Amino acid sequence: MKTEWDPQAKKNLRQIAQYIQRRFGTEARKSFLEEVKKTDNLLKNNPQMGMVDPLFAERKLTYRSVIINNLSKMVYFVNGETIYIAAFWDTRKEPKAQAKKVK
Repeated sequence: MKTEWDPQAKKNLRQIAQYIQRRFGTEARKSFLEEVKKTDNLLKNNPQMGMVDPLFAERKLTYRSVIINNLSKMVYFVNGETIYIAAFWDTRKEPKAQAKKVK
């Protein structure tokens, strides 16, 4: 399987990584990005590993999510042989408002 990232999800990932670097330093940012990459690779081998996300229960697609760390969450859905990373968000923000932004 392969993964495709929504442009907004990529932007949010960069913003969170920048925040981590400012707040915790370069090593913390590097560790965070390695964890994201590791999760992305794990999804390719086990696309059902994330829990079905109840914030998207009303949608046609089955959205799943994986918590990366205390600050971030990756939301995705599977379509054929592709895993679409639909959102990547800061878990400190209100989840329902963020879910409404997901396409």
